[in-house]
Amino acid sequence: MNPLASSLPDFPWDTLADARALAVSHPDGLVDLSVGTPVDPTPQVAQAALQAAADAPGYPATWGTPELRRAIINYLAIRWQAAGLDDAGVLPVLGTKELVALLPTLLGLGAGDTVVIPATGYPTYDVGARIARAQVVATDDPAEAASLRPKLIWINSPANPHGRILSVVQTRAWVAAARAAGALLASDECYGEFGWEAEPVSVLHPAVNDGSHERLLAVHSLSKRSNVAGYRAGFVAGDPRVVAELLEVRKHAGMILPAPIQAAMTALLGDTAHVEQQRARYLRRRALLRPALEAAGYRIEFSEGSLYLWCTRGEDGRASVRHLAGLGILVAPGDFYGEAGRQFVRVALTATDEQIEAASDRLHAAALQ
Repeated sequence: MNPLASSLPDFPWDTLADARALAVSHPDGLVDLSVGTPVDPTPQVAQAALQAAADAPGYPATWGTPELRRAIINYLAIRWQAAGLDDAGVLPVLGTKELVALLPTLLGLGAGDTVVIPATGYPTYDVGARIARAQVVATDDPAEAASLRPKLIWINSPANPHGRILSVVQTRAWVAAARAAGALLASDECYGEFGWEAEPVSVLHPAVNDGSHERLLAVHSLSKRSNVAGYRAGFVAGDPRVVAELLEVRKHAGMILPAPIQAAMTALLGDTAHVEQQRARYLRRRALLRPALEAAGYRIEFSEGSLYLWCTRGEDGRASVRHLAGLGILVAPGDFYGEAGRQFVRVALTATDEQIEAASDRLHAAALQ
């Protein structure tokens, strides 16, 4: 058997088969709130740019077109107040899950190196370290992280699964810890456009990094921001020396974003109207779903941002999954995201208005029984 494959955990979604079957059996059908897959239309600005660039007979540049690099820099400067970025500090990638999974390998990490990941977080942080044969430690304490002398530290704000948003002070603490340890700090900011109860901040903001991008990377995705998960469009920005290393390896490996996707990214990064429209959609869905879950006996924790509600009834999360599946609602158990999440479930807002309304109605009805 492939030793790499055997070193990876079981694919978590496979464990939901029984809960899915129960939810599907509901008389009014399944409402799937278990995954964070966008369901709303891809903006016309992206579709038009994709079509206009469809005649692409030559190989695109791994580094991206000059227009795309400029669009990334402008977006980060205007939206996230990143100062001092130039072409050397930005790089498009084939969706950010690929980058998260391969970053330790692309950086040359291996056995004997340590990667720090959030105590409750996106499973691919752990998988990426395992692929590289690195040691993984999960902690939310910057001081503890620094004491481990890791090579790479991941933070995520707004966070998947629980929606916590790190403040400027908290983010500064992570930057200081990484620099004290000589580690690279990779900040997953893919849900940055969706801060509901607090304003997210990027590690590229001068108030966080004191005007230096040294040992810092910000990871961004257009999947949720722009409803283009199927395009696999993302980028990384920060320390130009680290970006140059990533670019060199990626050129040799042929890790190139298709030219039409680069054109679509350029158009999307220059447009804010579709982002505001999508924010409004998710806010409406959140306003329906949160009180419905609370009426049904769930306590919402964190959930200050991102596209999820982090819920508990003070029981094992798998029991909560079964309870909701009995209402025809499928959610993700918190143990997908680490031991600290075992008593929670993650409920996604990424469903149609009609599905969210149906889930809300079922939860309110259950609360009356």
